[in-house]
Amino acid sequence: MYKSILHYDLDTFFVSVERLLDSKLEGVPLMIGGSGDRGVVACCSYETRHFGVHSGMSMRLARRLCPQALIIRGDHDAYAKYSRIITEIIAEDSPLFEKSSVDEFYIDMTGMDRYIGCYKWSQELRQRIIKESGLPISFGLSTNKMMAKVATGEAKPNGHIKVSTGEERGFIAPMDIERIPMLGPKTATTLRQMKVRKVYTLRDIPVDYLQYLFGKNGQMISQRANAIDHSK
Repeated sequence: MYKSILHYDLDTFFVSVERLLDSKLEGVPLMIGGSGDRGVVACCSYETRHFGVHSGMSMRLARRLCPQALIIRGDHDAYAKYSRIITEIIAEDSPLFEKSSVDEFYIDMTGMDRYIGCYKWSQELRQRIIKESGLPISFGLSTNKMMAKVATGEAKPNGHIKVSTGEERGFIAPMDIERIPMLGPKTATTLRQMKVRKVYTLRDIPVDYLQYLFGKNGQMISQRANAIDHSK
């Protein structure tokens, strides 16, 4: 039996909560995090990303790239509250789920197609989450956790995508290698120095050579480039 794995991700979660609490922030370039030179961007709005800002970036560099952005220190009590609201909704309806972070969830829907279409059910749950929380959320539905997460990334902002059985390899083939989850920046730099920029090029590298380059992670990289993920 093929698996059906659903991945939900709340879009720019901290930013979305701030805008829910204060509608005047809609459309304003926002960065959440410490404002000092040693601060880090915990979350940023899509308006700032056009300037190259991303989560995990030093606030000092982010301010330089997007000086017009409004910096908010953040309200972690509010974020925790809304995370609990989403978790309770998902827990009430889902057969088996995993909360992987404050704003990300996986749901194992394997076998549910016998009773209700998994994609239809996923859309209905997404609409309930949006209605009851007021927050935007995206999802990807596929045959394993990695593919579901990659699909969610393509669905953003505030959308949804299904990647069916047999479509996985073709779906990720034209993507940049950095789109593969768990493929870190050092690994990506090494691969790019070898002129490996796309997933379809990466998958042609023999697994033995990847293991020579990256040790035990080489096999995982090869599997993921071929849309294989055995994570529970």
